[in-house]
Amino acid sequence: MRLKTMIAASMLAITSAAVAQQPAAPRQLTEHEQRVHDIYRDIIAFRTARGHGKVPEMVAYLGGRLSEAGFAQDDIMVSDYDSEGEATQGLVVRYRGDGSSGEKAIVLLAHMDVVDALPEDWERDPFTLIEEDGYFFGRGTMDNKYGVANLTGTFIRLKQEGWTPNRDLYLVFSGDEETGMVSTKAQAQWVAKSIDPAFVLNSDAGGTGLGNDYAPQAMRVQAAEKTYATFELTVTNPGGHSSRPRSDNAIYQLAAALLKIERHRFAVQATPLTRSYLGALGQAMPGAAGEAMRAFAANPDDAAAVATLQAMPETVGTLGTTCIPTMLRGGHAENALPQSVTATVNCRIFPGNGVAKTQAELEAVVGDAEVTFAVLGDPTESPESPLRDDVLAALTKSLTARYGSAIPIIPYMESGGTDGMHYRNLGYDTVAISGGASRAQDMFAHGMNERLRVDAFYAGLDHWTIVLKELAGR
Repeated sequence: MRLKTMIAASMLAITSAAVAQQPAAPRQLTEHEQRVHDIYRDIIAFRTARGHGKVPEMVAYLGGRLSEAGFAQDDIMVSDYDSEGEATQGLVVRYRGDGSSGEKAIVLLAHMDVVDALPEDWERDPFTLIEEDGYFFGRGTMDNKYGVANLTGTFIRLKQEGWTPNRDLYLVFSGDEETGMVSTKAQAQWVAKSIDPAFVLNSDAGGTGLGNDYAPQAMRVQAAEKTYATFELTVTNPGGHSSRPRSDNAIYQLAAALLKIERHRFAVQATPLTRSYLGALGQAMPGAAGEAMRAFAANPDDAAAVATLQAMPETVGTLGTTCIPTMLRGGHAENALPQSVTATVNCRIFPGNGVAKTQAELEAVVGDAEVTFAVLGDPTESPESPLRDDVLAALTKSLTARYGSAIPIIPYMESGGTDGMHYRNLGYDTVAISGGASRAQDMFAHGMNERLRVDAFYAGLDHWTIVLKELAGR
């Protein structure tokens, strides 16, 4: 760097620091921005996590907002579900088109439930929307109440504009995506039978990836998902008095099994989708991370690139199956040897490997027949979806309006799981194109102090309006 450039950079840094010390002027919100902000604030206050029974209250709130905006009661459909012993609901809202396009409907997905957050663990109340340091904090700010608020606000905005789409549009909000997915599966089957849409768009994944400086790097489009499967590993034992220790303590035995799983690495896998995704993202990613992405895309056998990517939480799941312990329970008294100890191990299985194959590999790794394995629930394996040309064109228009020019659009495989898997399994092209934007280090979904940048929140509020008008405009 030349001296002149260095001086200019230093002056810019000093100026930026001085500006940062000035109190920010209050943002003047448009009617649409204020409406979506208020919906966002209100629904985050509903503790829609398992065990709290708040999903029906959130459904009633959303239904009320949409009814006030002019949606007929016949077009606001509420369904009741028993999700593993707890009552929940799903919400479906129809935006009637005039049918002039002759095209099938478009279904738009989001989920209303959240992973629970313990207020005593957070720095702020997780169920109060708090704006601080340029972020909105609260449980669900990203996963997925931003999607719910943005889609709901967009339907209200379009209705108040008097806009009529050329085909039907449907909001389909599930009530237990984070747990049993009972509502999700039932809704997907109802959609297939009653709507049979042209395709499905999901708000629960994808979105703009931002660099360290918050500059947009690429639009990530979720086109595939890993299989979500949870195993319970259990060791049973006669137990006994704690004053008479025995060598076959169930806790030690299970701990030994978990340490073997910790050390195990599943085979690295590289599909055309993951290689193209990492190669494209690597072009915009600086430093060692970008270098490793480009190297892996060129040669998946590059050991150094694999090691770098596996050490990064944001990319480790892209390279293959991962399994990690998430819960423990065991013992029945502090002065007794444990008679039963169980660990919950959550796996995100690379497409094509399957649940049975993954269980067999874990059992071989543990190498202890006294550690029993049980699969929880009914895991769903789903195929990859293509990125349709019409969706690509609509997305390009939205991104160009947002950023002034198009940014790279990169399909990818999600390491987590969403409602989309059930629609893919029923044969519907399903991609996730969230209006959100985030840096990798700001991803706190399911963790403490979940957040979304305030400027990213507002900048994404035209996203669905542009996309829907492009796909269903006259």
